[in-house]
Amino acid sequence: MSVPGTTAGRRSLPPARRGGADGGRRTVPNLLALVFVVTAGFPLYWMVNTAFKPARDALGPEPKFLPAAPTLENFRDALEVGDFWGSVGRSATVAGATVGIGLVVGLLAAVAVSRFAFRGRRAVIVAVLAVQMVPLVAMIIPVFLLLNEIGQIDRITGLVLTYLTFVLPFTVWTLRGFIVNIPKELEEAAMVDGCTRTGAFLRVVLPLLAPGLVATSIYALVQAWNEYLYAMLIMSQDNQTATVWLGNFVTSRGTDYAPMMAGSTLMALPVVVFFLIVQRKVAAGLTSGAVKG
Repeated sequence: MSVPGTTAGRRSLPPARRGGADGGRRTVPNLLALVFVVTAGFPLYWMVNTAFKPARDALGPEPKFLPAAPTLENFRDALEVGDFWGSVGRSATVAGATVGIGLVVGLLAAVAVSRFAFRGRRAVIVAVLAVQMVPLVAMIIPVFLLLNEIGQIDRITGLVLTYLTFVLPFTVWTLRGFIVNIPKELEEAAMVDGCTRTGAFLRVVLPLLAPGLVATSIYALVQAWNEYLYAMLIMSQDNQTATVWLGNFVTSRGTDYAPMMAGSTLMALPVVVFFLIVQRKVAAGLTSGAVKG
């Protein structure tokens, strides 16, 4: 006879079945995520699909979701239009310089704003936010006049300076959020152990900022690589970037959509490859923004 309250007198309860309940709760978010992925990814798929279609099928009355006879002719035609490799090289130079300078200057500014107390600190933070609210179109005339005054029209350095005007504010604001979430006690402990302030920053803070630096560099790279308006305004046809090069497919006889889509696919590859290399750091940077461990 089992005594109530003892282990022998207790009935063994079956394990709770949570799979169905959890699955039901995840159905709606999963469907929403699927709709988002399809909506965002379909234009990219259609671009690649059109790039491999014969030119006669690109504007066919009946759209085909798969090319009946995939061809590389569009890519060959695209490479023969204008100075493709020169345009890509200039875009890579501008994007690389913008990302490198933006990260270095933005990191130093973010450290100053988040770690040091100085007069006008709040005004600097407000100014960083205010600059991001100004449309790029509104700054075309002032930027052009300024670059013309210092002799930077139709120069890569002038285009890099222009891109830094809208990349730096975002970089400073984003990195500031990561630095604020790193406790000051970690730097102080390193300084107690004999590190200088610079050494503590390089050995303690900088490794923890790696996810934020990667996530910020992705944004800067995409902005500098895909920018069109200022590149068309500042650079001449002989020094055009890859985005302006795509305009060569629009002629007085019409638009060659199939080669244009092939050129767009080639242009998207560098950013996609870079993202695939650093995707883990990007995910960590977008989700954590804090100290691990």
